Amino acid sequence: MPDTSSGRLYNFSAGPGALPVEVIQAVRAELPVYRKTGASVMEISHRSEEYISIEASARALLRRLMGLEEDWHILFLGGGASMQFHQVPLNFLTHSADYLVTGTWARKAIAEAAKLGHARKVASSEDANFSYIPVRDTWDLNPDSVYLHFTSNNTVYGTQFRESPKASVPLVCDASSDFLSRSIELNRYGLIYAGAQKNLGPAGATIILIKDNFLARRKSGLPTMLDYGTHTAKCFNTPPVFAVYVVEKVLRWLEDQGGIRAIEAVNSRKAALLYNTIDASGFYHGTAAPDSRSRMNVTFRLPNAELENQFVDEARDGGLLALKGHRSVGGIRASIYNACPFAAVLALVSFMKDFERRRG
Repeated sequence: MPDTSSGRLYNFSAGPGALPVEVIQAVRAELPVYRKTGASVMEISHRSEEYISIEASARALLRRLMGLEEDWHILFLGGGASMQFHQVPLNFLTHSADYLVTGTWARKAIAEAAKLGHARKVASSEDANFSYIPVRDTWDLNPDSVYLHFTSNNTVYGTQFRESPKASVPLVCDASSDFLSRSIELNRYGLIYAGAQKNLGPAGATIILIKDNFLARRKSGLPTMLDYGTHTAKCFNTPPVFAVYVVEKVLRWLEDQGGIRAIEAVNSRKAALLYNTIDASGFYHGTAAPDSRSRMNVTFRLPNAELENQFVDEARDGGLLALKGHRSVGGIRASIYNACPFAAVLALVSFMKDFERRRG
């Protein structure tokens, strides 16, 4: 169990998710006065040298961590991933776009796109309550589509694409809940977006990566604030300054951990430990198909809802926070994002075994 003397527990929240303790401590130290500005980072001008250097550092760190070439634009916008459900098709949906529907957020994304043009559902796992990722052979892809949109990790249902989808058109990805948790094949993508609050920082910033040749395909006559070109050209309005400041520190922390490949190895170990514990038990059972299981959000059930409520309450008393499943599906959900330490998963597994011994 964690040392709770500081008041901090092991946090398995699905979002906003856990931040590295080192980052929180660094923010606390700098919060009253940022360097020699005489003010907090939340109070300085977004056009000051100090803030411009923060954003420039965040971009440089992202480029190093992901191997982004100069033909990728990096934007820090507001509105969350939900804004991108509308902004992507507003900019790019001309004749037709393909959508893979594998969960709640993917379903919301195609609903927004359908308001703006022809959005095709090329595959879905809704028939089994989104418990799996449809196999590639079942996808009804249109080679003339503008893009193929998918949600790489599904926080509610605990499923995840094992690899980047193969398609003849550019990929557009909502990577909110597994961004920077593993390496990806960048050459397949035209645009990637992610809300920061799960794996990258606090709520308030949305990271958008746009390939230059994909940006060139956007429509004309767009509303100024919703035109990606507005924001790639210059800093048009006040960005989410504090969130970007924290994102920069999280990126620096991730680089200190050894980068994406190093954190991917840790994430694989954490997920394997949890799934092995579930599979070895007759008391717990996973809700996602084994070949579609998420390494970020591990979802499982107990024999009945009463036991699940007891599990969540006793875990909280033992220092394990936010294990209740999403309100739409129930059950248990352990979100083990980058900043969730391996020790937290060890503590959860120990609690699971003890709870099964006492209640099973």
